[in-house]
Amino acid sequence: MSHTPHELAEEFPDAVEKMHKLKLENAHFAKLFDEYHEVNRAVHRAEANVEPTDDAHEGELRKQRTRLKDEIWALISAA
Repeated sequence: MSHTPHELAEEFPDAVEKMHKLKLENAHFAKLFDEYHEVNRAVHRAEANVEPTDDAHEGELRKQRTRLKDEIWALISAA
């Protein structure tokens, strides 16, 4: 598969070390991090037509990805 856009390291390049530390020290952050990547890859597969889906489902995946990214950013910002 080609490069998956919207990876967290690209979204928050200045926080890569902080994310790594949070993954090790905060189980909730680690869960959100993993969930974000699962959803992000599902969005990418839908966009690339690897796993075609309808527009409504793809839209829900995008909303879920945004919610996760916002929650992840809040935890990064608070750390």
